[in-house]
Amino acid sequence: MLTVDRLPDAGDPVQVVRLDGFTTGGDAVREPHRHDYHELIWVRAGAGRQLIDGGVVPVQPATVTLIGRGQVHVFEEARGVVGAAVRFGDEVVGPEASPSWLLVGQGPCTVPVSAGDADRLDAVVDALAAEAARPPDARSAALERHLLSTLLLWVERFYDAARMEIRGAEDDDVEVLRRFLSKLERDFAAHHDAAHYADALAMPQAALSKALANATGRPTKELVLDRVMLEAARLLRFTDLSAGEIAHRVGYDDPLYFSRAFKRARGEAPTAYRKSMHR
Repeated sequence: MLTVDRLPDAGDPVQVVRLDGFTTGGDAVREPHRHDYHELIWVRAGAGRQLIDGGVVPVQPATVTLIGRGQVHVFEEARGVVGAAVRFGDEVVGPEASPSWLLVGQGPCTVPVSAGDADRLDAVVDALAAEAARPPDARSAALERHLLSTLLLWVERFYDAARMEIRGAEDDDVEVLRRFLSKLERDFAAHHDAAHYADALAMPQAALSKALANATGRPTKELVLDRVMLEAARLLRFTDLSAGEIAHRVGYDDPLYFSRAFKRARGEAPTAYRKSMHR
């Protein structure tokens, strides 16, 4: 079974691990592991390669990589990585920051950080690390929440700047995408129909589909199906659950129908996909 990484102290939902020339590769690489927390990896310097849900994500200087709870992660290679890994639970994300749309496993993995923002980002990470390391008092939880919210809101700002520069999507469409992905992460196993998400967002189906297509190039139904099949692929690759059990977990009553849908989405039937991932 896949190893699940958890925060070391269940009573403290924040952990900061400083990376000071982190290097790995070859026999030193860990097996892929699933996170029971969100993780923000700030890379100020260094290079390498990591896998998130089996997809290659380069390790590049001046970037933040976002890994959502439940995603499968492994550093395949790292050379002199300087920065930090900030790990946190849902409970510490305050209402003033709502970045869950960035952490649902379908948003961007890596966000660029400008040279002018790097020192400020480092300073807040240092402050959060110091707060997480000290004996807790009556103000600790609020300080951790506010410092983390600052980091996450900055990452949203960095993402928005890069997105508008690269893709030019309208702000309103990006906001709809954010709201949709948060609903999707909550409901994808129970609701595969586009109408559910349009109702949840109080939007006509056509308006929702248009906004999502503007922001991503893809319609509602396709995004929902991708999230469902991503979870199915994770479970096939990293657990010993049967295809029938996985079908039930991702919202299919009929395992045969699930198998056909998975093959259409991934190009292989579930059993063949699992075998190909374990060669």
